[in-house]
Amino acid sequence: MLKLIALTFVVALAWLSPAIAKPTQPAFELITLGDTGGIQDGNLSAFLLRAMSEENYIALDSGTLVNGINVAIENHAFENLTRKADPKLSAAGNILHHHVKGYLLSHGHLDHVAGLLIASPDDSSKPIYALPSVNNTMSGNYFNWQAWANFTNRGVIPHLNKYPVIDLTAQQKVSLQDTQLKVTPFSLSHPLESTAFVIEKNQDMFVYFGDTGPDEVEKEGKLAAIWQYLAKQMQTKTLRGVVIEVSFDNQRPDNLLFGHLTPKYLHQELSKFYELVSDKSQFNDMQIIISHIKYSLKSDLNPKIKIKQQLEATNPLGFNFVIAKQGQRLVL
Repeated sequence: MLKLIALTFVVALAWLSPAIAKPTQPAFELITLGDTGGIQDGNLSAFLLRAMSEENYIALDSGTLVNGINVAIENHAFENLTRKADPKLSAAGNILHHHVKGYLLSHGHLDHVAGLLIASPDDSSKPIYALPSVNNTMSGNYFNWQAWANFTNRGVIPHLNKYPVIDLTAQQKVSLQDTQLKVTPFSLSHPLESTAFVIEKNQDMFVYFGDTGPDEVEKEGKLAAIWQYLAKQMQTKTLRGVVIEVSFDNQRPDNLLFGHLTPKYLHQELSKFYELVSDKSQFNDMQIIISHIKYSLKSDLNPKIKIKQQLEATNPLGFNFVIAKQGQRLVL
């Protein structure tokens, strides 16, 4: 009888507990098409993300697109993808035409959109999703028949209508066409408005941050709003991973950050996030992928090595940092 009572008590506790079962299988695949910020053309901010249960990707920014796909192919990053047969297309063309189903653009700086612009004449039709200010930047400065032909369905006529432009509303969730994914955008602090995208598939989440400065410097509290949202969602969902920028090392002065993070400020922001999450064990398997490290022409220490050292030198909470590398495949 005592054993029966004890078992009933344990079952009741399990039913009442908000804890999430530890994930046993990956939910997402992330392909790095471009990992740097700034001046290294051919390797600028861009990622592909898909749910493991489907063969369709959404592009997270597009600083480098076709070159990034080719590097990923060379690194066998798409070997787990069941590709649609199309003998008329190259391997890169097949992925871009048949498996990339849309673009989430964080902001309009060239190192985040140049690949899309360059590829647009030979791309397939698919939507561009962004906050209204970002879509206005794309229409006004690029797809304007001066910088580039207008491949969208808005702005300067004639419209070539290849890319339907979809305005997102901050903190409102929408489904991404032809994928199993949903996205909730959040505004970020940068010299022009940037965006973080919280992407979901059922009870699994992933977050991609465009360029952002720390709240301490920017004084707008935008990262705090995201941490609060994620902490609440993590009461019932699993956050599998984060892509976030660290553009400069800790020696960069605040007045020269221009809306970017350093290792010091990333730790500061992640510590705030950590304190909000009730079940700290959720951070044990969470990968934090570091992107947008500014490429340098100087002959001193490689900025990626320096930033990695600074991230790990003071990491008392044990965050799992991964330095993004072009052509890399990660499962999350």
